[in-house]
Amino acid sequence: MADERILILGIGNILWADEGFGVRVIEELQARYELPEHVTALDGGTQGLYLLPYLEEADAVIIVDAIDYGLPPATLKQLRDDEVPAVLGARKVSLHQTGFQEVLALLQLRGCAPSRLRLVGVQPERLDDYGGGLTPAIAAQVGPALAVVLGLLADEFSVTVTPRRSVEGFTPPAISREAYETGRPAAEDACRIGDARVLAGWR
Repeated sequence: MADERILILGIGNILWADEGFGVRVIEELQARYELPEHVTALDGGTQGLYLLPYLEEADAVIIVDAIDYGLPPATLKQLRDDEVPAVLGARKVSLHQTGFQEVLALLQLRGCAPSRLRLVGVQPERLDDYGGGLTPAIAAQVGPALAVVLGLLADEFSVTVTPRRSVEGFTPPAISREAYETGRPAAEDACRIGDARVLAGWR
């Protein structure tokens, strides 16, 4: 098991409030911890099929995402193996989940599916806030979700991580969580439901 290749994948869209949860958990993981060579943490964003090469190389995948479980907002829940594509198909909070469900199906068809699949998901509170950061309740779950990921690495994969000696910026400065959320324009200067330049053409 020592040579098992593990991918920790955060997916989501930071432009739509709580949709960026998975990406922000990966940002925190990369900033705080050193990972062994056989473990990769990846901000998958909304890349869909472009993630295939990374997934095909992985023996095990831990996904972090905002998931509509039908539970109270900010609830964390874990799923395993066959439960993962099932929930992504049944309860989608965004288009990226449809794309990712197709990626998992394609991996099965190609015979390249990871032997173990884990999902750490949070029930989002708000998604329809263009340019918004995580809501306070969801932001408060970034640390607990990261702890769940570290627990999975230790308990199921016998992986030990070490704290970084210095915090390094893996996320481009302009879209790091702190800069992105504190630098947001006021509501009167920035449309909250989409790109005002596009929406104006629909009126």
